[in-house]
Formats: sequence, structure tokens, C-alpha cells
Amino acid sequence: MTITIELADTLPARSRKRAMARGFRCRCPRCGVGPLFKSYLKTFNTCARCGEELHHERTHDAPPYFTMTIVAHIVVPGLLVAEKFWSPDLWVHAAIWLPMTLVLTLGLLPMVKGAIIGLQWANRMHGFGGHAETPE
Repeated sequence: MTITIELADTLPARSRKRAMARGFRCRCPRCGVGPLFKSYLKTFNTCARCGEELHHERTHDAPPYFTMTIVAHIVVPGLLVAEKFWSPDLWVHAAIWLPMTLVLTLGLLPMVKGAIIGLQWANRMHGFGGHAETPE
């Protein structure tokens, strides 16, 4: 365990902001050019451009959780403002807010997952540090 900590302390820092921005654009957090996903949410094992190993990512339930939080902070105020000022029928609310929720969720999910992968890469988490993790 001390070897891992010593290695992490001597390696140069990675920019979290840049890595997350590249991931948000669904690009490799290292080079920012290679694509991150080979399908909707499935990452490539390695970057086609720089060769960075991407199979280490461990995002699990974080992207859906953050995506739901972001979408709720957009849709709920919009719904409340529409109800307060225009009071449309329920079918109008359903016709507007259900598709908007679906489109926002499906559109943001890969970008949020990419940003989380970028954060993991910048923090050298889950094998992104260039060395194998040692069990505790």
C-alpha cells in the first residue's frame, strides 16, 4: 500500500477541470481527441488516439444519480413557473414535460458519465494512476 501512495505523490498532477470537460464532450480525458464511448454508454477499452486505457472506469450508479439531479433542477422549476403563470391543462404539462425529461435525461447521461470518468482519470482512481491497485 505504501508503494501506491508514494507513486501517487511523485506523479505530476492532472487537471480535473480539463479532464472533466473533455469527458463531458465524450472525449478521452487524456488527449481530448479520441472518442470515449463505442456505444451509448459503453467505453472503449483504450483510446484510439493516445492509447490511454479506459477500461478502469468505475462509474456504476453515479451518472444516473447526477443526471436525475440535473434534470430535476431544470424540469421542476420550469413546470412550476408554467403552472403559476399560464395554468395549462394537465395534458399540456404531460405533452411538454415528459418528453423534455426524457430528452434531457438521455442526452445528458453520456456527458455526465464522461465527466465522471474524466474526474476518475484526473484523480488516478481505479487503475488510472498507471499502476495496478493493491488489495487492502
